[in-house]
Amino acid sequence: MPKLLKMPQKNIRNFVIIAHIDHGKSTLADRMLELTGTIPPHKMRAQYLDQMELERERGITIKMAPVRMRFLDGGREYFLNLIDTPGHSDFSYEVSRALNAVEGAILLVDATQGIQAQTLANYHNAVKAGLRIIGAVNKIDVADKSDADKVVSEVAELLSADANDIFRVSGKTGEGVKELIRAVVDKIPSPKTENGRSALIFSSLYDEHKGVVAFARVFGGEFKSSDETKLVGKNYRFKVKEVGHFSPEFVADDKLIAPEIGYIVTGIKDPEVVLVGDTIGEEEQPGFVVPSPVVFVSVYPEGDDYDSLKSAVYKLKLNDSALSFSPDMSEVLGRGFKGGFLGKLHFEITVERLKREFGIKVITSFPSVAYKVKDKSGEKVVENPRDFPDEYYEAWEPAVNLTILSPQKFLGAVLDLGKLFRMKNISTTMVPGGAQITATMPLADLILDFDDKLKSVSQGFASFSYALAGYEKSDLRRVDILVAEEIVPGLSRIVPKEEAISIGRKTVGKLKELLPRKQFAQALQAAVRGEIVARETIPALRKDVTGYLYGGDRTRKMKLWKKQKEGKARLKSSGRVTVSPEVFKELLKK
Repeated sequence: MPKLLKMPQKNIRNFVIIAHIDHGKSTLADRMLELTGTIPPHKMRAQYLDQMELERERGITIKMAPVRMRFLDGGREYFLNLIDTPGHSDFSYEVSRALNAVEGAILLVDATQGIQAQTLANYHNAVKAGLRIIGAVNKIDVADKSDADKVVSEVAELLSADANDIFRVSGKTGEGVKELIRAVVDKIPSPKTENGRSALIFSSLYDEHKGVVAFARVFGGEFKSSDETKLVGKNYRFKVKEVGHFSPEFVADDKLIAPEIGYIVTGIKDPEVVLVGDTIGEEEQPGFVVPSPVVFVSVYPEGDDYDSLKSAVYKLKLNDSALSFSPDMSEVLGRGFKGGFLGKLHFEITVERLKREFGIKVITSFPSVAYKVKDKSGEKVVENPRDFPDEYYEAWEPAVNLTILSPQKFLGAVLDLGKLFRMKNISTTMVPGGAQITATMPLADLILDFDDKLKSVSQGFASFSYALAGYEKSDLRRVDILVAEEIVPGLSRIVPKEEAISIGRKTVGKLKELLPRKQFAQALQAAVRGEIVARETIPALRKDVTGYLYGGDRTRKMKLWKKQKEGKARLKSSGRVTVSPEVFKELLKK
């Protein structure tokens, strides 16, 4: 593909598509790529900008994808820089930086589902970023006209706009998409530039030969190969290796100038140096923070495959700077890693990638969060449940501000979840799309099976979004689970004091149902502060070792029984108990 000439600033439009998960962002992007001729028909495939197989299979965007499109309208040519963003709360920080890299947004709503919680969260974030927002209702080809009209009215009310200003489109058939592209040109302002040289990093990836490639919006000045520059937040100097734009493949340019969106090859081999939100140049763009993991899970390889797991987590880290891994050791499960993730979905995707991309199956611990604890040694942060002290002065757990959007007929059932998941400060208001419930709740409860329970009580119609809300004081206990008299570190959990004994009893009861029987009896115990509070026993598999004997002296049977007993004792002393990921998932259910 030939290099494109530089476009006048007034003919550039930078925008994002924001929506709830599965409302059709990627499919709409496909039609835009087709209509602008960015992707030839013979190369087109579904969810083109979603490069990972897992993204296409799940129908969600995990890694944001930028692309430059050329659009001819009335004899004038435009560059349209689109950033297709993830829709899940776990990736909200990346989305926030993408919003700061553009001037406009298409707020996309599914005509068959209506406004959902992440729709509202994305809308408020776009307003906060000062973007020009264009409303669009998708999937009109499959929705009833009455349903589509209702959703159009809801979106219009949300945007304080006329219903005629809301675009009706079908990402599948292409209906209304060209008109939506024209609206991007007409309604979204051309970008402004700033003095000085600066470019905001809104995403990145790692290339084995080029090092970290930063995806950036240039706000001021220009960047070209061999330029000396620096990462302002990290105060790290480097020499630019290459610059270019996305079509959506990398296309090298002579230079990248304000207000373009493109890539900058840094040559930096350490992915932890180049962070989303940092600025390349001289003056830092506002709002830069280092995204911190909020969910912690220990992962161990099934079998003795530590070296392969080590190699795999390193490679994942290269292209996902939000991941954090540190070595971990369990007497029962062997060597592994403690992983830090942005949320439950981020964790699930990472485990799935380990399996698919590297062929590694892992055993995981319970997802945990970072607690603050003050004991006789002082105040500290505890990320691993087994490090939580039995005796302490005070403890705090992270909380979230939760927003749930539900049809009114499920409101009572959704509110009943408040007792199960320790919700506080619950309030309800009527908004376009139904009832909006806001509350605070512990992050530890949210990462269990809250999403499954919410879908269950609302028949799949309710949705939620969340944001971290600091720490709240709490009275907590560590519950340890012993299998065959060995503590299984992955089963240790931090729970509210009043629930510790009941959770211990339920856990060993479930384990008795879920764990397979072995040649020796397995004692299942729950301990709180060193005291056994619950016990179950999985009986040994019984094999009739004397079945082939017929008549004769009983002493022969006695010898075989004694030998069997000794064998079971040896197995018990050396037997290794493992807990599969499926068992962990069952134990997580409330």
